[in-house]
This record gives sequence, structure tokens and C-alpha cells, in this order.
Amino acid sequence: MKRALQLGLIVAALVAAVRVTYAQLAVPEIPYDSVPNLLKLPDDIYLGEAVGVATNSKGNIFVYTRTGSPTVTVGTERTFARGNGAARLFEFDPTGKFIREIGQGLYGFLFAHTVRVDPDDNIWVVDEGASMVIKFNPEGRVVMTMGRKPEAIRVPGGPAREGGEGGGPAQAAGRAGGPLPGAGVRGDNFNRPTDVAWDAAGNIFVADGYGNARVAKFDKNGKFLASWGSQGTAPGQFNTLHSIATDAQGNVYVGDRGNKRIQVFDGNGTFKTQYLNVGAPWALCITPGPRQYLYSSNSNGTANMDNGEIYKMELDGRIVGRFGRAGKLMKEFGSVHEIDCRKDNEILVGEITNWRVQKLLLRPAQGTN
Repeated sequence: MKRALQLGLIVAALVAAVRVTYAQLAVPEIPYDSVPNLLKLPDDIYLGEAVGVATNSKGNIFVYTRTGSPTVTVGTERTFARGNGAARLFEFDPTGKFIREIGQGLYGFLFAHTVRVDPDDNIWVVDEGASMVIKFNPEGRVVMTMGRKPEAIRVPGGPAREGGEGGGPAQAAGRAGGPLPGAGVRGDNFNRPTDVAWDAAGNIFVADGYGNARVAKFDKNGKFLASWGSQGTAPGQFNTLHSIATDAQGNVYVGDRGNKRIQVFDGNGTFKTQYLNVGAPWALCITPGPRQYLYSSNSNGTANMDNGEIYKMELDGRIVGRFGRAGKLMKEFGSVHEIDCRKDNEILVGEITNWRVQKLLLRPAQGTN
């Protein structure tokens, strides 16, 4: 009898533990709306894969997209603009009205990956195909380039694509088919970079994420300072650095997509912690302001219709809530590739497979922000 009682107490304790664990894992759903017909494009322009979206201090919207090369008229004939691949950069006003195209025919526009806007309203694009990071001033003129377009190097297997974006073993090993370099690569010798961020001092952090498994740090003038990381699964190692963001204290958050985790470092690359509870982080964004939040999209590949949600988190990794799922309808997502979160509960998401940008208005429960 005594033994049976002890066994019953053990079972009860285990059940209670499971319940507590389940309660900790239960993530509240954040209700939200999507603004219909956000972007108004001219009749002769199509969006394509909206891999990058960002806003400036005025609320203007910038979209870096994978689409066809624009044509130009030469005499009486129309021909493709030289130097322009499948990347175009558009600007819209806060209501979604088309303003202009920036950098049409630009040498470094080849295969778009992300666009970011810094605190001074400079516009930065990361072009995976050209292996370049390009800085435009607010007027849309190029003021800095980092990296170099590899004109004479053949990419095995053809252009990379998202959702097999790695392009198979040959591409994953770099353009020349060699081993994956890491922190031993110096300077802006990028190999398919993915994202860019800055700290309060203006230092530049580049996620050199496909061919080189590293974060590269530069000063505000583009002078190389340091890099860290290598291919692998241990803390401080990466398997596709797909997104990067910084907080007000200068900590660096890396979306380590292939390892399904977010890693956090200080500004010198010292590992601090990692978050393993938000799936595969395709896109990261940290809000400004005195209380910052981290958004992370779990797109988890274009074919997996069971995922697609976006998580809202405290910077310590605690999940505030989540919203959305994969799909084609409004308020559903087709591989969210970039998030803009200039406002806490008003975010923009750029989608690959749905060829669109959605503006989402979150309605969190009172007291949860």
C-alpha cells in the first residue's frame, strides 16, 4: 500500500510538471489586421519577390525586389538595361503611393536580399548575387560600396533561389566550390551576404551568411575591424546567417536559420546566449524606443504550410505572442523574408512566394504591449 501511494505521488508530480511545461510553452496569439492594397504600382511595373522592406523616419516605404530587368529604349528599339539583373529598389510614400525607382540599371543590382534604413535615413541594400552591400544617401545616390561583384566566377548550378536558396552542396561551399571560410576571411570579401545592421557608434555589422559563415564588423567609414563565426552547430558557429539586428546596448542578434536559433553576441563577437524556441528565424527586426521588442519570422521553407508565424519577443527571449500562418490570403504569409518594425505594433513584411508587402496592425491584449 505504501509503495503504491509513493508511486501515485510520483505520477501526480510528473503530471503536474508536464502541465507546467505545457503552460510555459503555450504562446498567446496576437490579433491583428492587414491593410488591403497597400502598394500602388504604376501600370508598367510589377513587384516580384519582395525580399526586402524598410521604412525611413518619414514613413516612406522601400522595397528591394527580385523582378525582371527593366527595358530601356535605344533609338527605336527596346533592350534590357545593361548591368541590371533581377533586383530593383522602389520607394513609396506612407500611404503606399509610388514615388520613384532608385538605382535603375545599377552595376551592383543582381539578386536582391534585404534593404535597411539607418538612423540618418541612408538606404542600404544587400545584394546576395553581387556579394555587395551598397549605401545610398536619402536622395538616392550611391555614397559607399562594400564587397565586389565577381564578374568572372561561375556560380555552380546557376542562380540561387530562396527556399532552396542555398543552391545545393556546390553553391553552399561558395562560388568556387571550396570549403566554407569563416572568421579567417578578412574585410569585405563577401560571399553571398544576407543582411546589415549598425550600433549607436555607426559601426556596421554584415551577415556574410551563405558562402562565408561569419559576421563582419566595420567602422562607420567601412574600415574592417573584426569578424567572427564559422560553419557548425556550436555556440558562435552558424548554418546560414540569414538576418541580423542590434539593440540599443549594441548587442548583435543573428538569425541562424539552418540551426533554428537566434544567437546573441556583444558588439565584439562574444557569445552571450541563444534562443531555440521560435523555429527557423528567416527575418529579425528590433523596435526602437525605450522598451525594445524583437520580431522573428518562422518561415521554415516555402513548402511547409504548417508554419509561417511571426513571434514578438522581449530581448531576453521571452515570447510575448505570435501571429499569422503560411498561406496565400491576407493575414497569411508566403515566406516572410524581411520585417520592418519601426513602430511596436505596426509592422511591414516582405514575402517571397506571394510577391507582396503587407502592413500589419497588431492588437495585443491590454497591458502586454
